[in-house]
Amino acid sequence: MKDKLGLYYYPFPDNTRVRMYVSEIHDKICFKFWNADAPEIWDKQSWVPYEEILKATAAYKDKKRNPIEAYDIEVAKNLIREDKEELENAEK
Repeated sequence: MKDKLGLYYYPFPDNTRVRMYVSEIHDKICFKFWNADAPEIWDKQSWVPYEEILKATAAYKDKKRNPIEAYDIEVAKNLIREDKEELENAEK
């Protein structure tokens, strides 16, 4: 999906008030979180490369709920690929 902020998906499908935005920055897939109940957070955070997310969430691997679950690299790759294809087709 895409809106004025960019490409996004719902990391928790049952809660559409939370979105995970994805972007490719310097050949790295990056994520940025948005929450309708706290939209001001968007401006306070930066884009985070997936590799950094993996490092930060490593401490949670033995916990019941791992925050890495919200960061779906395959969905991100597909959204970026599809968006590039749409742009290429529009230029033709």
